[in-house]
Amino acid sequence: MARLADYFVLVAFGPHPRGSGEGQGQILQRFPEKDWVDNPFPQGIELFCQPSGWQLCAERNPPTFFVAVLTDINSERHYCACLTFWEPAEPAQEALCTEDAAVREEQVDEGGPVRLSPVAPGPPGQLFAPKTLVLVSRLDHAEVFRNSLGLIYTIHVEGLNVGLENVIGNLLTCIIPLAGGSQRTISLGAGDRQVIQTPLTDSLPISRCSVALLFRQLGIANVLSLFCAALTEHKVLFLSRSYQRLSDACRGLLALLFPLRYSFTYVPILPAQLLEVLSTPTPFIIGVNAAFQAETQELLDVIVADLDGGTVTVPECVHIPPLPEPLHSQTHSVLSMVLDPELELADLAFPPPTTSASSLKMQDKELRAVFLRLFAQLLQGYRWCLHLVRIHPEPVIRFHKAAFLGQRGLLEDDFLMKVLEGMAFAGFVSERGVPYRPTDLFDELVAHDVARMRADEHHPQRVLHHVKELAEQLYKNENPYPAVAMHKVQRPGEASHLRRAPRPFPRLDEGMVQWIVDQATAKMQGAPPAVKAERRTTVPSGPPMTAILERSSGLHGNSARRLEVVRNCISYVFEGKMLEAKKLLPAVLRALKGRAARRCLAQELHLHAQQNRAVLDHQQFDFVVRMMNCCLQDCTSLDEHGIAAALLPLVTAFCRKLSPGVTQFAYSCVQEHVVWSTPQFWEAMFYGDVQTHIRALYLEPAEDRDPSQQVGEDERSALDVASEQRRLWPTLSREKQQELVQKEESTVFSQAIHYANRMSYLLLPLDASKSRLLRERAGLGDLESASNSLVTSSMAGSVAESYDTESGFEDAETCDVAGTVVRFINRFVDKVCTESGVTSDHLKGLHVMVPDIVQMHIETLEAVHRESKRLPPIQKPKLLRPHLLPGEECVLDGLRVYLLPDGREEGVGGSAGGPALLPAEGAVFLTTYRVIFTGMPTDPLVGEQVVVRSFPVAALTKEKRVSVQTPVDQLLQDGLQLRSCTFQLLKMAFDEEVGSDSAELFRKQLHKLRYPQDVRTTFAFSLGSAHTPGRQPRATKDKGPSIRTLSRSLMKNAKKTIGRQYITRKKYNPPSWEQRGQPPEDQEDEISVSEELEPSTLTPTSALKPSERMTMSSLVERACCRDYQRLGLGTLSSSLSRAKSEPFRISPVNRMYAICRSYPGLLIVPQSVQDNALQRVSRCYRQNRFPVVCWRSGRSRAVLLRSGGLHGKGVVGLFKAQNAPSPGQSQADSSSLEQEKYLQAVVSSMPRLADSSGRNTLSGFSSAHMGGHGKWGSVRASGRSGGLSGDVGSRLAGRDMLAPPQANGAPPDPGFLRPQRAALYIIGDKAQLKGVRPDPLQQWELVPIEVFEARQVKASFKKLLKACVPGCPTTEPGPASFLRSLEDSEWLTQIHKLLQVSVLVVELLDSGSSVLVSLEDGWDITTQVVSLVQLLSDPFYRTLEGFRLLVEKEWLSFGHRFSHRGSHTLAGQSGGFTPVFLQFLDCVHQVHVQFPMEFEFSPFYLKFLGYHHVSRRFRTFLLDSDYERIELGLLYEEKGERRGPQVCRSVWEYVDRLSKRTPVFYNYMYAPEDAEVLRPYSNVSNLKVWDFYTEETLAEGGPPYDWELAQGPPEPPEEERLDGGAPQSRRRVVWPCYDSRPRAQPDAISRLLEELQRLETELGRPPERWKDTWERAKAAQRLEGRPDGRGAPSSLLVSSVPHHRRSLGVYLQEGPVGSTLSLSLDSDHSSGSTASSSRQAARRSTSTLYSQFQTAESENRSYEGTLYKKGAFMKPWKARWFVLDKTKHQLRYYDHRVDTECKGVIDLAEVEAVAPGTPTMGAPKTVDEKAFFDVKTTRRVYNFCAQDVPAAQQWVDQIQGCLSDA
Repeated sequence: MARLADYFVLVAFGPHPRGSGEGQGQILQRFPEKDWVDNPFPQGIELFCQPSGWQLCAERNPPTFFVAVLTDINSERHYCACLTFWEPAEPAQEALCTEDAAVREEQVDEGGPVRLSPVAPGPPGQLFAPKTLVLVSRLDHAEVFRNSLGLIYTIHVEGLNVGLENVIGNLLTCIIPLAGGSQRTISLGAGDRQVIQTPLTDSLPISRCSVALLFRQLGIANVLSLFCAALTEHKVLFLSRSYQRLSDACRGLLALLFPLRYSFTYVPILPAQLLEVLSTPTPFIIGVNAAFQAETQELLDVIVADLDGGTVTVPECVHIPPLPEPLHSQTHSVLSMVLDPELELADLAFPPPTTSASSLKMQDKELRAVFLRLFAQLLQGYRWCLHLVRIHPEPVIRFHKAAFLGQRGLLEDDFLMKVLEGMAFAGFVSERGVPYRPTDLFDELVAHDVARMRADEHHPQRVLHHVKELAEQLYKNENPYPAVAMHKVQRPGEASHLRRAPRPFPRLDEGMVQWIVDQATAKMQGAPPAVKAERRTTVPSGPPMTAILERSSGLHGNSARRLEVVRNCISYVFEGKMLEAKKLLPAVLRALKGRAARRCLAQELHLHAQQNRAVLDHQQFDFVVRMMNCCLQDCTSLDEHGIAAALLPLVTAFCRKLSPGVTQFAYSCVQEHVVWSTPQFWEAMFYGDVQTHIRALYLEPAEDRDPSQQVGEDERSALDVASEQRRLWPTLSREKQQELVQKEESTVFSQAIHYANRMSYLLLPLDASKSRLLRERAGLGDLESASNSLVTSSMAGSVAESYDTESGFEDAETCDVAGTVVRFINRFVDKVCTESGVTSDHLKGLHVMVPDIVQMHIETLEAVHRESKRLPPIQKPKLLRPHLLPGEECVLDGLRVYLLPDGREEGVGGSAGGPALLPAEGAVFLTTYRVIFTGMPTDPLVGEQVVVRSFPVAALTKEKRVSVQTPVDQLLQDGLQLRSCTFQLLKMAFDEEVGSDSAELFRKQLHKLRYPQDVRTTFAFSLGSAHTPGRQPRATKDKGPSIRTLSRSLMKNAKKTIGRQYITRKKYNPPSWEQRGQPPEDQEDEISVSEELEPSTLTPTSALKPSERMTMSSLVERACCRDYQRLGLGTLSSSLSRAKSEPFRISPVNRMYAICRSYPGLLIVPQSVQDNALQRVSRCYRQNRFPVVCWRSGRSRAVLLRSGGLHGKGVVGLFKAQNAPSPGQSQADSSSLEQEKYLQAVVSSMPRLADSSGRNTLSGFSSAHMGGHGKWGSVRASGRSGGLSGDVGSRLAGRDMLAPPQANGAPPDPGFLRPQRAALYIIGDKAQLKGVRPDPLQQWELVPIEVFEARQVKASFKKLLKACVPGCPTTEPGPASFLRSLEDSEWLTQIHKLLQVSVLVVELLDSGSSVLVSLEDGWDITTQVVSLVQLLSDPFYRTLEGFRLLVEKEWLSFGHRFSHRGSHTLAGQSGGFTPVFLQFLDCVHQVHVQFPMEFEFSPFYLKFLGYHHVSRRFRTFLLDSDYERIELGLLYEEKGERRGPQVCRSVWEYVDRLSKRTPVFYNYMYAPEDAEVLRPYSNVSNLKVWDFYTEETLAEGGPPYDWELAQGPPEPPEEERLDGGAPQSRRRVVWPCYDSRPRAQPDAISRLLEELQRLETELGRPPERWKDTWERAKAAQRLEGRPDGRGAPSSLLVSSVPHHRRSLGVYLQEGPVGSTLSLSLDSDHSSGSTASSSRQAARRSTSTLYSQFQTAESENRSYEGTLYKKGAFMKPWKARWFVLDKTKHQLRYYDHRVDTECKGVIDLAEVEAVAPGTPTMGAPKTVDEKAFFDVKTTRRVYNFCAQDVPAAQQWVDQIQGCLSDA
């Protein structure tokens, strides 16, 4: 029973103490005056009576009523019912207020909720003051309070004849029952009657209509988000103009939260004076009058619900997690069905007659029922995750959050996670977790109806039916007696407040009220307490939670088969069948990704761990540990599936004996997992174990009980046992109670000791030196109070000081890790022991014990660590040594690593379904040239394949440390990821045996090799070089003379060369110039080349050394001059007549590299320009790269020029001229004048294309003439990289409207450009061309285009690398992600731009206009465009020789900065790798794909150059310009100082050599059309991704671009196969990503050439060169094709290919061709390791190369005769006819003398020794022992026997003589 009302208070308006216009509330009277003992008077009531502040009012307002809620310090809520009415103010109050009238009026205008519209003003100037009647109660009976206060007000206003004191006394003494559904009628003694019903169960909240109103005001979505916000502890603020509505909304929200209780700040009505409460940091639910909305605007983290406007505003910084699906959508739909039942019927054709909608009260209960169901679904099975820690004296219960989330499969769910971590849920567990208590509707629902709810999910009507059932129960709980007698309470008459009140509210007689109260209290004390006994029962637990289906992906769906594999593997391990177990292990490790398999493993291991001590041998121990590690690696720190919990007892059970007395347990090998350092995991484990032991405590079997009963006992859960114990507790004697409490406490205490030990096992590392590593991983340091201990051991020491002094540690390091572990355990012990009620004495004892436990364990571990180091290491696979190139040396020997998959799926099986080659186990080697990984796949099913991945050190672009899991043990190891620009990626995890210092040394050495100090220390130089690495570079002062002497005899040699080449080369005749117009006469005095060179630069010719003379002539023989001569460009002749007819000349002005360092020594300039003018012109251009001619069209005679971009204005002045200009003229002007003159000279040196009177421009055409349809209309600035700007389109597209442009970005028909054009187009960067004045005569025109910069190429290439070699497996398999990242890289867009600009230039040149390409610095994009233009325009450059010439001329001589762009040295490291040349090769590849018959070289040739231009194997692509190459003495040494044939320094030399032996660089489809100009499509859709970026060969040898290494394993010798009996199948498996497909299955022609060569060898004829055979075949084909011997030449492979684009023909598989063509060549490269000596290698090469140049058809027989030869293993001796061939360097044998078919060949190059032999079984009996001799080769030993001793001696001498000759 409880009092209906605790206090009655009368509050009135009083003046403010500080004299402001605001008044304040004053308590006039309160009853009773003394506080109740059990309920003190709440403070601050006067603030809550008038929440908007106390103010006088100009008119009399109607009375108002609302209920405010105050919360006291004990979280008890007090309901304050306030009834306010207005009375005329007293004069004192009025006087106070007139002082501050302005303020008041303002406030009156605002109109708070209490001041309604003016109804009746009093006399003029009359003010009214508020007065409030307040009832304070702990019960929430708002209606009763409203009636009671109304009655008091009515008595006062109507002047009824009833004593107010009596009424108030009766009100304060009214006693009502709390709960239990009783009904009580009360009367206050004024002829009134009220019926009070109490709810059936106290725990269910009473909502009346508040929930329904809340939904009406805000709508479903808004209420749901408020519900989630309140549950996840956000701040919620309600706004309304009505106080009553604020109260109802807050009450409704709280009712929705049931069964959770809101435990934060709850103020339904907040007074204005307390608004600063809103900035509190804690969550709250608060209601505020809407008048104060402005003050709430700046609150950044508060969710504001405006009840009047129906909106909920969530700030940006607040994230409210939504309900988990499908609950969210289900709840939403059920709510809409409840709120709007018409919705279901809205679409019916014949709607039923309207059913009566539920009353508001009923609807309210239905809405609550929906949320009750929601909580039952959210929390289903929660009782199975409760841990019972203590039963007596009070139950202590903990909730295992991780297990609950794991079982529900809602780990990722933000909402549930936050709810479970919240305070409300903690209260729920402590209140509802108790096993023996009164139950309510929610307990029934969550225990029994969850299955029904799941069944009803898809049946809305059944769901609605269930909701209505629940709503009935909720309604009945609130209104147990529906047919209740009516209230009878007097009310004031209508508008009674307007009548003049007879008098102010009277002062009441305190004495009388107090007397009534005292009387009632005395009566109560006499009466027995009418306490209704609570019905307490065991709370039902409901069905155990079925694990919500495995949420792992389909890949690891744990079928029974997988679990079977796990079980089999474990039984094999324990039966000692290690080989079987090893086979199954990879499958087991894969299966263990699934949860069921991990559980299965734990169960199986439990079965095998008998007597808690399973001693294993070393192999078994390793297997068990590996499987445990694999299980644990997928455990999160929470261990939600209980895997770590299941393994915890096992890791302390399994062990192995290391030596007598030293045992290693499994825990020392599974410490690397994050779960062990999570305090929450240990707490859950501890509480779980305590529960088990406490349950066992009460389940001790009684002797007298029969076994059948006992079984039933054992099945009871801990909660059931606890419930039974709580029921019996009151009946036990005091002593028995004490005994039980003590037993429980000691159980908990013993578990705490046990766990202190367990934690020390798993937290102390086996090797104390690894302590830092362990802690950084495990995060123990983060949990430390002194987190700095990771940094300084002194800090850790100081924190653990008390402990160190006890144990007296010396070693700081050990002390550090020990201190950390002690603190971690102590913190754990403190928490769990205080929560589970361990006595303080025991706790102190524990704190003393922990350091000793840790110390003892450290000492044990030292012995274990020492012994475990002595174990023989596990047999790891032998390291495979890589094959090295001649001259390549190992810098660092193999470090054991695992090579991990890099995201390319072929390597791991992938879509092609091949074997999983990766991960592979092996070693990484670092040589002077490459980084090489060699190893074997870890998957035993793959077989004995050797996996090799290597790339040149110079190609390394990025190296980063990674932390990766080793594929076998699943341990976290340090790793390294190396990315190369040749598209290889080494992602390696170091084996644990590799120390961190070894790994660091590897990184440093790699860095040193990648970025050498000087280019001379690179592999290309150190390889057989004259430079010793230690030698200093030459002093700079000799540079001048060396260059000067070079330039000395330049002219004469040049003339000789050019003269000579005219004669020797018949193919290209110097073009005739008759058709050319004569140059203007005024230029007659210009000279060609001055013979009198400046004396300062010359030394007498006699002083030149012969070698220098030779190198001098080389300069002229270099690519530039050879090409200029071929094109008929320029002359070095001094005869003026010749000079007149030649428009251009070769100028030696840059012979000293003085004008431009990055240009070649000889340049082509207009005949009319003098050398001294060139110096000035060069200053206008960036890097002094002035325009020079590089190519001339044979057809249109137009020339192509190249230069750097123009300097911006103003910059020119900085470059001072050596001969200063005349005083009146500024330098900038003079330079730009020179520049214009120069361009004029260029223009006038060209053949006239149009009548001189006609304007040579296209500007005259109106843009309307072309619109946007022109070819160049498409060349817009597109994408980030930009394109040709729009106006180029209008300028260049002057053509007939009839010819539409073709699709694919191809130009329209060749004749599309009009003839009226400018003579010269300057293609420049938009930004740079601003300063150039247009040509006044319109002879040249500027074409500004937007190009990408080098940095964009670099960025794009980085993304391309990532796209092609992702580095880690992609999240979404399939081609989509690759294509997306390829598009993001914009690489193909850049290729498109380059091809587009190049085709534009080709068109211009073809139509007869010359073009000057002047972009950036003139050495990147300019070079790309110029080279592409020449390749497209001139068929010569599409031959092998021509392409080489093109690269030498445009890229090497014209100074593309290979070293800088490839960041070859330490200096260039910061610049990063920018693949400008690779981009050019990609463009060539695109053209090659479209025109496969136009190129003499194969696509492999492009890949080869792409690989080797970055590999630094050859010197060709090393430096930045000819000048630098001359400085290092590189340019001419190829001719002069060749040392021996084995080392190629130039890539071209290497290509030549290789081409002689194999057609790998040759394109069989080569059938060029005469003088065809190629116009490729350039749209991105027409471009193909170059397979150089994507394909990879992991077979032995690595990438196939180092040809010596790319040879497959040697074939077995012919004779062995013949002797071997049964023929073996020649078929073999070709694996994607492993074998090179082109080599395994060469194209038809390669195959035929190979076959021919093999046949020739068998016939004993020296094989012909493949090239000759091929040419003969083509010639024969041509003759067959035209019987009359005339007609168009057809080609071997051309059928009817369309004329304009012959890319449609089928073309052969490209790539490195199969094995080398001649068998004799195979021996050229030792197939063994590098052990074979170089002498032998040299001997081989000389002997075998000979066969290629042999022309004689007959066999060479130097010596022959009969010998007996022992066959292969177990074969008899046979007599054979042997022929020793000194020419071919081989020993052949035949069946008999006249036999022509050779039975086998012994290559003498492979012979290591010839020694006397001994007869073996089956040898000829009659022969002398000394007649036996053995020939030992690298492959095997051959046993021979001659007829007698002299014959044997003769043979031995002959063979040895042959060997020594070689």
